[in-house]
This record gives sequence, C-alpha cells and structure tokens, in this order.
Amino acid sequence: MTALADTTDRTYDFVGIGLGPFNLGLACLTEPIDELDGVFLESKPDFEWHAGMFLDGAHLQTPFMSDLVTLADPTSPYSFLNYLKEKGRLYPFYIRENFYPLRVEYDDYCRWAAAKLSSIRFSTTVTEVTYEDDLYVVATAAGDTYRARHLVLGTGTVPYLPEPCRDLGGDGLLHTAEYMHRKAELQKRKSITIVGSGQSAAEIYHELLAEIDVHGYQLNWVTRSPRFFPLEYTKLTLEMTSPDYIDYFRALPEETRYRLEKQQKGLFKGINSDLIDAIFDLLYQKNVESGDRPVPTRLLTNSTLRTARYEDGTYTLGFHQDEQGKDFEITTEGLVLATGYHYAPPAFLAPVHDRLRFDSHGRFDVTRDYAIDVTGRGVFLQNAGVHTHSITSPDLGMGPYRNSCIIRELLGSEYYPVEKSIAFQEFSV
Repeated sequence: MTALADTTDRTYDFVGIGLGPFNLGLACLTEPIDELDGVFLESKPDFEWHAGMFLDGAHLQTPFMSDLVTLADPTSPYSFLNYLKEKGRLYPFYIRENFYPLRVEYDDYCRWAAAKLSSIRFSTTVTEVTYEDDLYVVATAAGDTYRARHLVLGTGTVPYLPEPCRDLGGDGLLHTAEYMHRKAELQKRKSITIVGSGQSAAEIYHELLAEIDVHGYQLNWVTRSPRFFPLEYTKLTLEMTSPDYIDYFRALPEETRYRLEKQQKGLFKGINSDLIDAIFDLLYQKNVESGDRPVPTRLLTNSTLRTARYEDGTYTLGFHQDEQGKDFEITTEGLVLATGYHYAPPAFLAPVHDRLRFDSHGRFDVTRDYAIDVTGRGVFLQNAGVHTHSITSPDLGMGPYRNSCIIRELLGSEYYPVEKSIAFQEFSV
C-alpha cells in the first residue's frame, strides 16, 4: 500500500476510522498491496486494547494463530510468531506449550505491528463524514480533510452501563474497562459487589477473592444468568466460527437471527472452564483456612438488577430473583459493572445516514461481505454484526477472514484467498 504525504486534494481508496485489532489487521494486510492507497485514523495517541483488564496471568481465549494476519496470510511479517522472533521469545513460547498469548502480550504485539506501519495517524479525531462528488469526505478535529472512495469503520464498542446505574454518582462505581486503573482504590472499600458473569467478571472475582484476607472486604458476585456459564469451546461448536456458518446465519430471517443472538451469548461470553474450577478451588481453600469463620463472600445467580441508588458513600442495589420472584437488596461501597460492551453508531456518520442501510430494529443491515451502505461496497463495518454474522463478528480469529473479504471488495479481485467451506457439519438442509 502506498504511503505518500497527506494532501488536501489527494483521494484515497479507503479511510479506516478507529484502530482496534480488526482495523489494525486490515492495515497490516493492505500494507503490501500497491494497488490500494489507504489511511487509518485513530483518536488515541497510541494503540490500546483493554488495558483496564491486564490482570496478572490473564490470557486470550483464542490461540495465537488468531493474530492480526496469519489466517489470511501465514507468510506475513506482521504475524504473532514473527513478533516473538523479533522479541527473542519464540523458543520460550514454544517451550511454554500454551497456545494462548497473555493479554498484555497481545497488546504489546499489536503495538509492535502498529509501529511498523506507515498508514496510521494517531491522535486524529474524526468529527464528521460527508459525501460529495462520489467520495466520502472525512473531517477531523485538527481541521484536516481526507477524501476516499470507501470507508472501513472500526470504532469498536463502548462499555455498557445498566439503566439503573447511569448517572448514579459516587466514586466507588466502575466498569471492568477501568478495573486495573482503579483496583487499589477499590480494595480500600469495606465491601465490593461485582454485577455480571462473563470472563471479565470471573477474572476480577478470582483476583479479589485471592486478596480478600489482606484487605478484609465483603465480596459479592451477582448475575442475572441462571448459572455461571462456561465458554463452550468444543471443536464442533468452534465450526460455527466459519464461512459456512456465516452463509447459513446471514441467510436466516431477521427475527430468527435476533432470537439466536440472545441464545448464543454463552458461545462467546462465557467463562473459561479452568477459571471456574480455579474459583471453586480457591473458595474451598479459603473456607478451610477460615475454620469456623465464614469467608465474607456471596455468589448469587438468577438475580436481575432493577434499581440502584447512592447515598453517603454506599450503593443500595435492588435485585429481583427471577426464579423465585422475590426482591432483595445488597448494600456495597464498591460496585464493579461487568456488564459488557455495546455498539453505538458514531455521531460523525449523521450527515451520511441516508447512505447507510438499517434493519427493522434500527441496527446496521450488514451485507454478507460486511458492507452497510446502499451500494453494498462503499462503507464496511468491523465487529458490530452479531445480529447478521453471529459469533464470528467479535471473534479475533475471524478478523483476517473478514479483512480478506473487505480487501476483495476494495480491489474488485481476490488478493488473499477467501475460504468458502471448512466445516465438517452441515448447518442448512
């Protein structure tokens, strides 16, 4: 990909807005393509990936091959294995015999890749996108303008706060995205309550439980789920992260897809089974060590958060036990919301709203090849299509596949071979 100086009259083939792992992967895969001239705009001063969840020992839930490039181009110089080689850590990783990179290691890998690319503009905030003379015009806060034939949106998701907790007040409330930045402050509280039950909630609970004797807080973990669901990671289930399943899911009626979206959350939002076992073992150990004195912790399922109020340093949370139909309250000084993330269309797209496709639920109507505009090949979307592409949308391993499809649409020809069918099972009849 060419890397010329920016000019106001220059026309790019595409502008990528936002730089998470998926658009960073696109930057890596388009770098060697001379026929494509693109630029990536990111508001942050450097690459950052979930820095608030860099707990000691925390690792990805997908293997190292789900890096930025390998599943599209195993020979790419931007692979995780090449990163390890350059860092002098390839043999230790091999001896470690663990497919799953540490989370902090994956972040460093992405920073390493970003530093090698000429197409990225950090500290560049997009303020508005318009459409003029068959081109998308991207305006930035610094007053610069970028013109392009295509856009690739990679602005990602933002922390989701349950309605009762919005504008709640107090300084003891945080989302998991902030956890490591505020952990020391949190542990000074007399009581801590975690709401939610995904991987992040489990990691935080395990860490806080391990240090409960040191700090002496009451620790609660509450979820509306019927149980603490393990991540389903069997091989035939993993075939659902495949081109075959995308074809099947995308062709289903819209209402069926929305129903399945709710049912399939456990396939990518569950807890690693080893971590669930480690939590139980730690609870057992703590109870043995405490003798007749119960460990100050509670785990509650089937409990939906309905109300919340803050007064004099304490949060009062109102829950409804869904199976019993009973209401109860928990008071806590610290409140950790492990309530996930959600996608919100960026405000800068407002001027081109009429050029974008939406379904009957008001969400982007994403085509099979990841476009969301009326032409079907002008604006592409990264990681906001669970309702159209199922669990493949947030999956790191499917990022290179999606980017291969987007590159094919940008070029009009196939540069990286795009797999058509890889599953043993048949999803449709």
